[in-house]
Amino acid sequence: KDSQQAANFSKAIGKFTREDPTLKVSIDPKTNQTIISGMGELHLEIYIERMKREYGVECITGNPSVNYKETITSRSNFNYLHKKQSGGSGQYARVIGYIEPLEDELIQKGIDFEFENLVIGTNIPPEFIPSCEKGARAACEKGVLAGYSLSGVRVAITDGNAHAVDSNDLSFQLAMQYGIRQGVKGGKPQILEPLMSLEIDAPSEFQGVIIGGLNKRSGLIMSSDLNDDASQIKIEADVPLAEMFGYSTDLRSSTQGKGEFSMEYKQHQPVAKDTQETLIKLYTSKLAADEE
Repeated sequence: KDSQQAANFSKAIGKFTREDPTLKVSIDPKTNQTIISGMGELHLEIYIERMKREYGVECITGNPSVNYKETITSRSNFNYLHKKQSGGSGQYARVIGYIEPLEDELIQKGIDFEFENLVIGTNIPPEFIPSCEKGARAACEKGVLAGYSLSGVRVAITDGNAHAVDSNDLSFQLAMQYGIRQGVKGGKPQILEPLMSLEIDAPSEFQGVIIGGLNKRSGLIMSSDLNDDASQIKIEADVPLAEMFGYSTDLRSSTQGKGEFSMEYKQHQPVAKDTQETLIKLYTSKLAADEE
């Protein structure tokens, strides 16, 4: 909350992590949040309470931010003229091209963005093509729906126009940024969320309650296998990360402490329609609050 508390927070974290190797602290580069992880929610609550009692640090706690992304679902053209005149040399750049979704096989290889220069001739002088790519990449840092980064897209520039005096690096960067925003709006954008692969091991008597719990969390059961003597069951499921907070406590209480689970990232998938509407509303209200 203030610089003194920030200093005390650092001291507390330093001491706690030295005395307890199961307590891990990291900074999420995308959200800039401090992430504290441990052996479960009770474990973390104890340390939050100790911070308050021993160091006078009031922590604002909550679930970690989910790494949502945005993408488009159809190809969309853009044709944007950026023109600014304010005495002396101005700014001038026209960019024409399209933005389209990347193929699934490229996304599975971890490719998030591609830029293609399809300009024939010198309507856009060759020295400004890197500026166009720079502008395209900058535009992808913030989507049009809820401000999440845009991924899984190919941007192609096919034509444009330059001015002998007023065209420069910045003009083409800005033209591409505005052009892509124009293109994304016409490309049926959608929000994506991280989907996790979940593996649960528990005594088979709890199969019904575990599957019921996963269904409540929008989970999709992929398989369930009994061991040789049918005493243990292994359940595999895909569950949105946003639904997984608090799951360790739920699983323990519903299996008398005998259930265990592990999870890893699988892929990003489109969010449900109502979730998308909620995220857009939150983003627009935050923008309105920032403007005030």
